[in-house]
Amino acid sequence: MEYSCQRMLEKDSEIGYLIRETQNNGTSLRKKINTLSFIYDAALTNTRHRRASVLTQVDNALIDLLYQIPRINEQAGDIVRVGWDYRGKLSKPETQDALLVIDAKDFPTGDEMLGEETLAAYLVQAHERGWDNFMVFNARGQKFIGTGFGMPKEKVSIDIFGDSGNYLGSGVQNTRVTVHGAAQDMAGQIMNGGLLVIHGDVGQTFMYSAKAGEAYVLGNAAGRPLINAVGSPRVVINGTCLDYLAESFMAGDPLNGGGFVILNGVKKTCEGLSELETPYPGGNLLSLASGGAIYVRDPHRKVSDDQLNGGILTNVTRKDWEIVYPYLKKNEDLFDITIDDLLSNKSFDQAYRKVVPVHNKVLE
Repeated sequence: MEYSCQRMLEKDSEIGYLIRETQNNGTSLRKKINTLSFIYDAALTNTRHRRASVLTQVDNALIDLLYQIPRINEQAGDIVRVGWDYRGKLSKPETQDALLVIDAKDFPTGDEMLGEETLAAYLVQAHERGWDNFMVFNARGQKFIGTGFGMPKEKVSIDIFGDSGNYLGSGVQNTRVTVHGAAQDMAGQIMNGGLLVIHGDVGQTFMYSAKAGEAYVLGNAAGRPLINAVGSPRVVINGTCLDYLAESFMAGDPLNGGGFVILNGVKKTCEGLSELETPYPGGNLLSLASGGAIYVRDPHRKVSDDQLNGGILTNVTRKDWEIVYPYLKKNEDLFDITIDDLLSNKSFDQAYRKVVPVHNKVLE
């Protein structure tokens, strides 16, 4: 069965059919959760008037399914659930790939609740007991989710449903954080490795001072993403950002292991890709940067020199394309935004342009 958002547009009964088929198909609980998660992500690109209705139906079905997972003190297995009231029942996982599902509804959200009382700290405690795979649902803006793991020996994976709070994934290493929806301000700050996937938009100062790692954003970024980033962060933003993208970027030479941003300037809907009015609306692209690059999809040559402040537009070379292609391929795997659709029957050097810093230039 094809779980595409196009099917969800046909009629309301089709959505219900997809949900019922998933709930009653006889597969394991974990496979049902994965399938409903996939349907949820597909529904996020439904831009018609019934988008809220579609998301509500899928969200309710997913939460109902998650509440069928046995509590950690009731039954051992490869998937168990914990919540605030019985968080003290935490034990070691039965298997290395076991999934800990956390109901975040009653975990505190206020800044006054610090230390061991936070959801972020609880995730770290669970990891110290051997858990590597997490799913958080009913998130209500709890901050610093994904922070505090240090350098895990095994890769940590966290999926988040609900309202993820500020500072998501701060300083992560060897950790995959997936947000099924929008992320808030300061996501991925001082990121030092790992993978951040956002099935929506992301807030202010995304990946502030990041040093490494990969990030993929389905939608748009607000102001000042990757400000003061250094080292080798690799980022794909499929939409655009307000302004000051990669301000004071210090990420070396992307052709020699340095960092870069791919800015696609598109919006994904159930009908396909649509181009934004302009790939970049602001006036400070790669402002005051000394390293790194931005590969902007700009087949109609709408980005102009007066939008730069210390940068210069150049052509994308074959070597550039060999560097960025694997990241566009992973972006395709994550969001079903194909490279062919991005190229739109053009060559890579016609579809994309490269912005690099101008060295030895007095910046205004």
